[in-house]
Amino acid sequence: MNTPASTDPPPLPSDGWLAIRTWRKRARQALLQRREAVAAEQRRQLGEEARARLTQAIDIASFDVLSFYWPIRGEFDPRSLAERHVARGGRVALPVVVSPSAPLEFWRWYPGIAMQAGVWNIPIPKARELLIPDAVLAPLVGFDRLGYRLGYGGGYFDRTLAAASPQPYAIGIGYAESELETIYPQLHDVRMNLIVTEKEALIP
Repeated sequence: MNTPASTDPPPLPSDGWLAIRTWRKRARQALLQRREAVAAEQRRQLGEEARARLTQAIDIASFDVLSFYWPIRGEFDPRSLAERHVARGGRVALPVVVSPSAPLEFWRWYPGIAMQAGVWNIPIPKARELLIPDAVLAPLVGFDRLGYRLGYGGGYFDRTLAAASPQPYAIGIGYAESELETIYPQLHDVRMNLIVTEKEALIP
């Protein structure tokens, strides 16, 4: 994939995590700018293609509890997938930030439930009914083919997945153009079990 110069990985840095963190911030900004520039209709079409790839790759109905995300900043919209899961008898949850340094909590969601503004004004359920997800949909800002995810930089998903027992099946979903040569994965980075874009479903 041809990526803009600002997302090209630097040579393996001699000063370690500081250089990697600086590069990740620059790559994140470039990828977000490109993603947010995608027109709404094109985003909808690409999102439909990604959801088709996902349902071809894995039987979502085999998971009782599915965690999804509320779309922001040009992310693919997974809400129809969550609605279908509920209609089939499954349960779904939204991730909720309860503390900047703590793992996410997963609060039960269903169509029509009362919502409120959470951290960064992302909608979350008003009622705190905790669920333990069997599978987690995680939005990708960027990713590499080893299955590592570049997120928004807060580390919430990585902390949550690392602390979870049992481990949920982790599905990263995002744009094919978000692929990077590497994110220079560190010990705190958690590998996805499956990465889905509008072009493919990748099992690392």
